[in-house]
Amino acid sequence: MAHPFQIHVRESIPELRKLQGRSGELIGKRIMMLIEIKKHEKTGISKRELSKITGINHNSIVKWRNVYKNKGIEPLLTHGRVGGFKKSVITKEEHSKIEKKLNDPQNGIRGYTELLEWVKKELDKDMKYITLVKYVQRHFGSKIKVARKSHIKKEEALVDAFKKTSVKNAGK
Repeated sequence: MAHPFQIHVRESIPELRKLQGRSGELIGKRIMMLIEIKKHEKTGISKRELSKITGINHNSIVKWRNVYKNKGIEPLLTHGRVGGFKKSVITKEEHSKIEKKLNDPQNGIRGYTELLEWVKKELDKDMKYITLVKYVQRHFGSKIKVARKSHIKKEEALVDAFKKTSVKNAGK
């Protein structure tokens, strides 16, 4: 049986723990691997044992050990992902106008198609239907089949009169 691949971890365990505390989940796993290697420095630890202890795939352990051996700890502290999230199609001002329109009980919006037409007309914004649907669902929690809050032309005085008479009739 082959001996485990040994590397010398130059940082101390307290230093590594401090780094681990400041880093996110992706980087934290890499530092956890280095801590385990440091603990088993005298006897050595195989990639399979490291994998069992840390819960990290053994292929990732091989890559990260080689990066550490060849280039040090700095490359391990960056995840290499570039960019970020796409910039939103809808600006903050447009977001607040849409929110105001959706929360208005007298708005008359009966579905996403009408909302899309309203956005094209009022905000002068041309966007795909599915983009608007997903945006509204994500930010406002809307659902496709939801009853309207109230009728567009409903008169509040008539509603109050109906409620007063219906309560009297229900008690008889």
